[in-house]
Amino acid sequence: ATVRRHRWGDYASALARAERATSRTAPDPTEAGPKGGRRLSPRFVEWLMMLPEGYVTAVTGLTRNDALKALGNGVVPPQAAAALRAFIADMAEAVAA
Repeated sequence: ATVRRHRWGDYASALARAERATSRTAPDPTEAGPKGGRRLSPRFVEWLMMLPEGYVTAVTGLTRNDALKALGNGVVPPQAAAALRAFIADMAEAVAA
C-alpha cells in the first residue's frame, strides 16, 4: 500500500477502486517518448475510461496521436450510463406529474 500511495499520491484510493471495477491493474500513466522523455500513455487513458483493453489501442494502423484523439473524443461508458439513468428518472418524474 505504501508503494501504491507513493506512486499515485492522492489518487491511490481512486485508482484502487477503478482497478477493482475493471479487474485490471492500472497501466503506467506514461510511456517513453521518441526523445527519451515521458509522455501520456494511450493505454492508461483507455483504462481510465474503463474501456476493454485494446478497444482503441489495439486497432491496426492507429497511431498514438490517433488513439489519443479517439479517446479524447470518446464517451466514458460509466458516465454515459449514469447520465442515461438520470435522464430516464427525470422523464419518469415528468410523466408522473
